Amino acid sequence: MTPVLKAEKLSKWYGNILGISDIHLEIGSGITGLLGPNGAGKSTFLKIAAGQLKPKIGTLTAFGEEVFNNPRLFRRIGFCPEHDSAYMEMKAGEFIMLLARLHGYAGAEAAEKSAKALDTVGLLDNGDRPIKGYSFGMRQRLRLASSILHDPELLMLDEPLRGVDPLWRIRIIELIREYGRQGRTVIVSSHILPEIEAMTNEIVLIHQGKIFAKGDIHRIRGLIDSHPHQISIRCPQPRRLAETLVASDFVLSVEFGPDGRSLTVKTGQRDLFFESLMRLIAEAGLEVEEITSPDDNLQAVFDYLIGK
Repeated sequence: MTPVLKAEKLSKWYGNILGISDIHLEIGSGITGLLGPNGAGKSTFLKIAAGQLKPKIGTLTAFGEEVFNNPRLFRRIGFCPEHDSAYMEMKAGEFIMLLARLHGYAGAEAAEKSAKALDTVGLLDNGDRPIKGYSFGMRQRLRLASSILHDPELLMLDEPLRGVDPLWRIRIIELIREYGRQGRTVIVSSHILPEIEAMTNEIVLIHQGKIFAKGDIHRIRGLIDSHPHQISIRCPQPRRLAETLVASDFVLSVEFGPDGRSLTVKTGQRDLFFESLMRLIAEAGLEVEEITSPDDNLQAVFDYLIGK
């Protein structure tokens, strides 16, 4: 499949400060999470992808065309920046209408697009208020409205949930997921890993300006052979289960939980462990209430990859 966004040898620095370094990356349709701590290079990458910054070295293309200094592409790209970029003295409705006109819409069509964008983020009834009177969360939703106004095929969101109240966090996550289901390309940047887990399993991990890993979160975890998998099991007879498990070559250690009804197993062969566990449960008639994998998540994978 032809990638929607493609970076080759992409590098950018500011004086002596490195933004991103030698990034090779292809992103197709669907939702991709761009993850990394503050200062990792996420915003720099997105600004280059949105045509706001010119790379020092390398190229970045969207839909097969270089993005920088290519205005015709901007109708196909939506970008929600991390920080405010609005005229604070303007009313929200006027600001969105201005953006609609800059995208080439006029008259009734511009008004319709503006109203739809504001309604999508719950600001239609507050469109007559000056932006300077908005709360931080409302301004964040206004930034989102400005990025989806023109129905872009490629949507890039830099920390879109920052400062948003819990109800609208849920609604925005669902909106992003809906865009993914529609076949659009959505890139969501965040340093809060559970936010991305709620949207997608397809991730790009970035740290100190470099790409550490890309792909499905569970597949990436499966490739980290140097770190044993932890599996927590809650059951009425944890010691009986442990006696059976410790005899297996693929079980590295067993620890009991303080509640007396759980144990945590470390294994270097996750698939074989689960296969054997299911067989033991069936053959020995053991009751198991819950099985979880505390390190099969983005936080654990990220910590492993950056060596924390």
